[in-house]
Amino acid sequence: MTDLPVAQVLERVDANLDASLERLIDLLRIPSVSTDPAFKEHVQRAAQWLADELAGLGFEAAVRPAAGHPMVVAHHPGPGGPGGADVPHLLYYGHYDVQPADPLELWNSPPFEPVLVDAERGKRIVARGAVDDKGQVMTWVEAFRAWRDVHGTLPCRVTVLLEGEEECGSPSLDPFIKANVEELKADACIVCDTGMWDVDQPAITYSLRGMVYQEVILRGPSRDLHSGMYGGVVVNPLNLLARIIGELHDAKGRIQIPHFYDDVIPVGANEKAQWEALGFDEAEYLGGVGLKVPGGEQGYGALERQWARPTCDVNGILGGYTGAGGKTVIASEAMAKISCRLVPDQDPAAIAANFRKFVTDRLPEGYTAEFSDIGGSPAIRVPTDSPYLAAARQGLADVFGREPHLIGTGGSIPAVGSIRKYLGVDSILLGFGLDDDRVHSPNEKFELVCLHNGIRSQAAVLARMAGIAKPKG
Repeated sequence: MTDLPVAQVLERVDANLDASLERLIDLLRIPSVSTDPAFKEHVQRAAQWLADELAGLGFEAAVRPAAGHPMVVAHHPGPGGPGGADVPHLLYYGHYDVQPADPLELWNSPPFEPVLVDAERGKRIVARGAVDDKGQVMTWVEAFRAWRDVHGTLPCRVTVLLEGEEECGSPSLDPFIKANVEELKADACIVCDTGMWDVDQPAITYSLRGMVYQEVILRGPSRDLHSGMYGGVVVNPLNLLARIIGELHDAKGRIQIPHFYDDVIPVGANEKAQWEALGFDEAEYLGGVGLKVPGGEQGYGALERQWARPTCDVNGILGGYTGAGGKTVIASEAMAKISCRLVPDQDPAAIAANFRKFVTDRLPEGYTAEFSDIGGSPAIRVPTDSPYLAAARQGLADVFGREPHLIGTGGSIPAVGSIRKYLGVDSILLGFGLDDDRVHSPNEKFELVCLHNGIRSQAAVLARMAGIAKPKG
């Protein structure tokens, strides 16, 4: 254990906020778009930038090759150096890649030229990656910096794992973890890629939905056809795809893929009551995106639909003529990208297979479907009774002056499942984003107050983690 005081560290965080912001701005300027090969050089540059920052804080840090974009791995021995104090060993996971910025015309400023904008709670930083995940990663990097500046070390042993493919399905992550199990083993993992309940109320996420993501291309005629000559004579692949998509849900929002709900376990009464006590305002939530009428599966509350019910959504459709003016063509093929959010006990492989069968069962003779597996991961529930989660709750309370809520999220973080599967470690999902941060959308932002409180919280959580007595032997 270590008794390094945290008060001076928090003061250092406050004094260094402007410099912390400048470093975040430097990282945000790097267009590390992982899904587009045109940005490969910039993805590499972002990895090197973070490795250099960690090396400057006393880490043994390196950019490590992977099957796709590289990993950043860094190690700090904690107080006393190697063989020193018997303190917890924490693994910090995050990602340095970002979503594409399209559509560019909807940005109020260039996505990779960060700007500070006045807002109700002070300033906010607007740029692609501001909250997902560069700003959140920098909360713990800057917390490490403050500890190093004040005490010359960190209060815990720390390993960092940063990937560059989270936004394109993390294809290299599992092979890398499996190849480096001994090096990456730790007592607990800290993941900062989630959100708070609101700007004043911290939260720890204990459940994540899983994911199945498929691309399907339907093919019919051997070439594009004149709609006057063939319209009404052939099945239009675009019409066919639209009809199949329309059959994915019934009139009550229930998904019609066979066996989709076989392994879905209803939420217990106690958990449902805890969610209802949070006072979630669905009308306000919808109003924030310009809507009034809720959607989804009927018969469930908003948080239950978002956190504990599976979904199936079309993420993109392409086919035929989409240019200016008209072209009366029946396209020979049509494409859709479709994702399902999963809940615990649903098997991503089984859901993917059943989705494919759902599509192929609806094809006329002579029509084919080609499927591509874009990604998949199981849903996760994190135990809420571990000493590491308790320490994180205490650290957040130290900064915010109130207990954090335990919440779910509708999103997916595949790494959390991989870390549990291969390293045997549960993750503490400790994030500082807000619902209106425009994640994956134009004008993505991160409130400066959230960045500041995030750094302070990560510093305080480190102190609380250091106070956990490790079992002897």
